[in-house]
Amino acid sequence: MTADLVILTIRGGVLHVLLVERANEPFRGKLALPGGFVRGRESLDETAARELAEETGVDPATLHLEQVGVYSEPDRDPRTPRVVTCAYLAIAPDLPVPVAGGDARAARWVPVDEAAGLAFDHDVILRDAVEQARDKLQSTTVATAFCGTEFTIAELRAVYEAVWGFALDKPNFHRKVTDADGFIEPTGEKRSTGNGRPAALYRAGEAELLLPPMSRPR
Repeated sequence: MTADLVILTIRGGVLHVLLVERANEPFRGKLALPGGFVRGRESLDETAARELAEETGVDPATLHLEQVGVYSEPDRDPRTPRVVTCAYLAIAPDLPVPVAGGDARAARWVPVDEAAGLAFDHDVILRDAVEQARDKLQSTTVATAFCGTEFTIAELRAVYEAVWGFALDKPNFHRKVTDADGFIEPTGEKRSTGNGRPAALYRAGEAELLLPPMSRPR
């Protein structure tokens, strides 16, 4: 049994995933999602947290990990006919440049659109996790997890645009997010944007579900 991690963040307005370069066989030298085998009496959650710290240097206490799914196709791992993995998704802002360790030769952020040809069945896992993140933006307030403690409406809109891959109408977006109950709260402060008048700052509200939901462009 293994745990694999899909860690997403936005860098330079582009959705990125954290990948490691494998130092050992199988797939030595190929990019893969961070992860590894369950040890001793570990739970899957504990394995995911340990592998994240060992292979990337990212503190697992700073992230919320949620399950994406279980992958159990025969021969998905050439080391043995049957290795079942549980994939986890985490979303966070401003994550640092990762530091490789464990059985990872290197760790780096890669734009999701450029992440292909990964080891094992990690292309499938990444696709499913990104789709889960895109769906969650429609029905939950998870978009604020990509933002800092305080953010502007434009910064929040940039999250949706990066994850969904679509430009959104500015006035319509502003109306929807400010009308959604408990989604965001004004801080009463403003930030200079360097272009025009200062923008109002907001923080994440207490709501977890987005009511009404946001419609993802198709």
